[in-house]
Amino acid sequence: MEQTTQGKQMNVTEYILLGFGKFGQWQNILFFVFLLIYIAAMIGNVLIAIVVAVDQHLHTPMYFFLGNLSCLETCYISNVMPKMMVGLLTEENVISFSGCFVQFFFFGYLMATECYLLSVMSYDRYLAICKPLHYTTTMNTQMCIQLAVSSWINGLIATLILLSFMLELTYCGPNEIDHYFCDSVPLIKLSCSDTNLVEVVSFVLAFIFTLPPFLLTLTSYIFIITTILKIPSTTGRKKAFSTCSSHLIVVSTFYGTIMIVYMLRKRDTLHDLNKAFSLLYTVLPPVANPLIYSLRNKEVKHAIGKLFWKYCIPPRSWRELLQ
Repeated sequence: MEQTTQGKQMNVTEYILLGFGKFGQWQNILFFVFLLIYIAAMIGNVLIAIVVAVDQHLHTPMYFFLGNLSCLETCYISNVMPKMMVGLLTEENVISFSGCFVQFFFFGYLMATECYLLSVMSYDRYLAICKPLHYTTTMNTQMCIQLAVSSWINGLIATLILLSFMLELTYCGPNEIDHYFCDSVPLIKLSCSDTNLVEVVSFVLAFIFTLPPFLLTLTSYIFIITTILKIPSTTGRKKAFSTCSSHLIVVSTFYGTIMIVYMLRKRDTLHDLNKAFSLLYTVLPPVANPLIYSLRNKEVKHAIGKLFWKYCIPPRSWRELLQ
């Protein structure tokens, strides 16, 4: 059905997300697996965000950025998984044209913002380990807020620019997306107009907005590891490394899976494998990050324990009445 938008004729008013349709009878099992993952990710990230906000001992730069990351991961996984799970359960894989581009916008925005937040967190660890005497004065409240806000704004700017160029394309069919969410590459492939400019803009934006935070993260950890290796005592090295090991695991998982996916993206023969690897950066980080930060961090575990005993365990007087 044709519709006119800004003077352009478009035949496509909705898209069909093929998702994991090839799995047939396994779709119900996949639904329950993804449902458990989604619930775990939501509980973990919301819990960390609440603990960071409530516990005064966690009102430090490192946990301020961790709270931002948890809020981001909550939105990130909620943007992709509910629609994917509905498709697995009901085989209703249709998404409107506008809904598809809204999903792409939030996916790109949150992914770009995560790149910046991870780089800011690595810079925070660099100052704490390599410049401990200047840490308190440099990483003050104002600086933390500025770094967090700039991360969210930079991610927004990059995504809006790419989205504006993609909306200038003409989409006249086909309307099947061989993926479980609306990503930029499959959408660009479905356009029936010249996409060279959009592809160049996409590359330039990735170079300008994604490469700098990655290089900052990489550089920070080069200095961190070099500084840790210079510590004479084994105990001192372990203590210093423990303060950044959780973040290093998160960064390695995030960038490692993205690199794998984008290297495989050009190979059509590995398309199904590419789709599976995409789960590693859309689903794995939101569910793994809370586990990594809570299980490897005594302060977070202690704060969660205090919150649990305060709000989930009945007071002594209640327990006596129950007896």
